[in-house]
Amino acid sequence: MADLSITNAHAHNIEATPKAENLITTHLDIWTTAIEQKSSAGRGSSKKFSLYGIKKLRELILELAVRGKLVPQASREARNSANYEPASVLLERIAAEKAQLVKEEKLKKQKPLPEIREDEKSFELPQGWAWSRLGDIATASTGYAFKSSQYTDNGTFVLRVTNINPDGTIDRLDSKFIDPILAESEFSKFLLCENDILMVMVGGSLGKVGIVSKNVLPAVLNQNMWKLSQLGGIPFPFFKCILEFINKNQITITASTHGHLAQGDYLSKLVPTPPLKEQHRIVAKVDELMSLCDALEAQTEASIAAHQTLVETLLNALLLPQATANTASQSDISLERPFTNRFDKDWQRVAEHFDTLFTTAASIDTLKQTILQLAVMGKLVKQDPNDEPAAKLLARIAKEKAQLIKEGKIKKQKPLPAITEEEKPFQLPNGWEWEKCQNICFKITDGEHATPERTESGYYLLSARNVTNEGIILNDVDYVPKHEFERIRKRCDPNIGDVLISCSGSVGRVALVDRDYTYSMVRSAAMIRPCNENLNSQFLAIMLRSPYLQEQMRVRSKQSAQANLFLGAIGNLVTIIPPLEEQHRIVAKVDELMALCDQLKARLADAQTTQLHLTDAIVEQNV
Repeated sequence: MADLSITNAHAHNIEATPKAENLITTHLDIWTTAIEQKSSAGRGSSKKFSLYGIKKLRELILELAVRGKLVPQASREARNSANYEPASVLLERIAAEKAQLVKEEKLKKQKPLPEIREDEKSFELPQGWAWSRLGDIATASTGYAFKSSQYTDNGTFVLRVTNINPDGTIDRLDSKFIDPILAESEFSKFLLCENDILMVMVGGSLGKVGIVSKNVLPAVLNQNMWKLSQLGGIPFPFFKCILEFINKNQITITASTHGHLAQGDYLSKLVPTPPLKEQHRIVAKVDELMSLCDALEAQTEASIAAHQTLVETLLNALLLPQATANTASQSDISLERPFTNRFDKDWQRVAEHFDTLFTTAASIDTLKQTILQLAVMGKLVKQDPNDEPAAKLLARIAKEKAQLIKEGKIKKQKPLPAITEEEKPFQLPNGWEWEKCQNICFKITDGEHATPERTESGYYLLSARNVTNEGIILNDVDYVPKHEFERIRKRCDPNIGDVLISCSGSVGRVALVDRDYTYSMVRSAAMIRPCNENLNSQFLAIMLRSPYLQEQMRVRSKQSAQANLFLGAIGNLVTIIPPLEEQHRIVAKVDELMALCDQLKARLADAQTTQLHLTDAIVEQNV
């Protein structure tokens, strides 16, 4: 992790309460190393992780803020002075302000809010603070359900739920507009201003908060959201803290929730209210501490990126061309024995720092990809000059295919263009050969093109989603009746020894078939039947997963609404064929090294889980 000494010094200069300062500085290592892996970082981001510790630190800062634990409280002498205004006076002034707005017909008279019961107060407030209901200090107004017939090509922006990003910013993607004259007249009460706070009140984004920025104005508010406005001069950042406090502690919002926030219910939520001067002190401290979080986040992300760059640089060195041939004198890759040539030295440099290099999911994934690439380049295991050259193996395959065609057991395939020099990006070891995929396979086909009859149970019908690099996954699989199964298998009959490829949408996932007479398929998955006696199907799967073949699949995919890899493109893939005995050795070595990678990943996952739990424990113990 990057050196945090500068940030740490900054933290020690923070004028926070001793408890807040101690929590932040003492646990810097926890905040910066608690990282959560994810499949995706959401719209506008390609990150595969989130900085969970810093996210929890931000939440803790806000929680301490609304509990009165972030800045020093006014002393007894200050509270007894004539200049001190407790929160109760602020609330009285806000009530008078609301009454005047109602009198001027600028605000609708609302139903009286319930009295605050003692059992609703979840913690003790500092002296001078007061509990209030959100409706005591704020107003809420809903947007308008604009009709599609009211939309125009340009004009005043109609701000919808989909325009609010997860971080509260607002964009104008997929914009809708209405006539500016109508916006200023008929729909003027829905016009928005800079720093207006919006709250989503329905659907899967329930409770999401958005902040209106200058760059999206002029704009009107669409349905399914409220505009919330604070009264009494409450500073905007503190009001936002209050809303986050409500959403975290008083509303249950889950990924499966598609409910509705009733405005009356939301305005009745209980909020801690400090004196106005203290609100301003809290806002200043929150800004300062959030800047610290920004610095920690930037340093942590820079450290992770630098680590990944180092890993990629060291591993890429293993893929560089060698000055000498890769002969029998080359030792198998291992972590113990000494090495002699440049490749061996490069590997030794990686092996000596295994425990410090491969400490993230991204670095382990890069190692896996490097192993697959080394396998197809002939650098993973030693060559044996006594092995039968691949040229003889290919001649035997060609002869066998010709005989099967003559006997009518397989179809004759159209000749393919010769492999060009540009399609050979690196030099192969002696005895290895380049060959088109079609020429090493008995059959290349895909699944059923029409929509088959499906049933609740029966025979498996695989699609691209069931084909993964970890194998055939049946968690979310369709079924067909027996007559459909038998019909579909006349075209595509995957059995043990065959290789499947996802060829629609997410192209290039590769799985070995694990059972005979079990699966039927639709066209989003393709099947390759290798000439098994002369080609190790596990080696074929390794080769298809390698960066060299994956890049070919990417380039050959038809890019439209989604990528599609067609059968002709699969047949034209340029493959790499080692001697058969070496194929077996490569498979064994890849299995060994992938098992090591999986062990590293399992240990990493355990360590990360511990860090996440430790982070949660620190937060829970200190609010």
